[in-house]
Amino acid sequence: MTAMRQGRTRRTTLVSAICALVVAGTGLTGCGGGEDPDAGTNGVGKLPAEKIQAKTRTAAESARAVRLSGTVVAGGSTYKLDMRLKSDGGTGSVSAEGATFQLLRVGEELFLMADADFWSNGDGDGGDEGDQSDDAAADKLEGKFVKVPEGDPSYKRFSGFTDKDVLLDSLLTLHGTLATDGRHEESGVRTIRITGDKGSGGTLDVSLEGTPYPLRLVRAGGAGTLTFSDWGEDFKLEQPAKDKTVDYGQQLPTS
Repeated sequence: MTAMRQGRTRRTTLVSAICALVVAGTGLTGCGGGEDPDAGTNGVGKLPAEKIQAKTRTAAESARAVRLSGTVVAGGSTYKLDMRLKSDGGTGSVSAEGATFQLLRVGEELFLMADADFWSNGDGDGGDEGDQSDDAAADKLEGKFVKVPEGDPSYKRFSGFTDKDVLLDSLLTLHGTLATDGRHEESGVRTIRITGDKGSGGTLDVSLEGTPYPLRLVRAGGAGTLTFSDWGEDFKLEQPAKDKTVDYGQQLPTS
């Protein structure tokens, strides 16, 4: 019994000596316990997934501005987005089906800039006078901001890409049972990941530093991946110059 007690004492002494050596060599303040993963964070990593999602949605809704970039699959089409958004409008680029166009919304006024191919009928045969007329008109629109009338069918479809509240409300949704999936990192920022149905319902990385903003979203069913940045960083929204603007009135030109 005495021998066993002496053995435990020697082991305790040895462990204490190693601990002291490690602390002295690395500047650590403790030994025997792992580093607290929530040390220096905003604390949301300790919360259940439902509360993390609620907090990140509140943070996103309260932010005055955000930059959103990545891909969204909707209606059988893949859209590549790079948009800066705030409550009274947004600006940026959208690519889909081989075409790229610029969007700018200031208040309720929406403007679209695209190349000539976007505006032309695109059949390229050049044999019809009507087609040639359309192509000539399309050439004149290249490099111009075309004002999209509110009554035009394109207005609702395009303006949605410039609406911060609409986009975030539709995108920041995970499907199925929520759970946390460990600590990760996005663009050098520590995150806590939450998932829907173990990832099949989407994943969302939430910042563990500062305000718990959403930083990366993988949508359910392969419906795209988006990153969020520049939270709260304001930017200027201005109507384009008149000499760079075309206003067709009640309806956009059709090919």
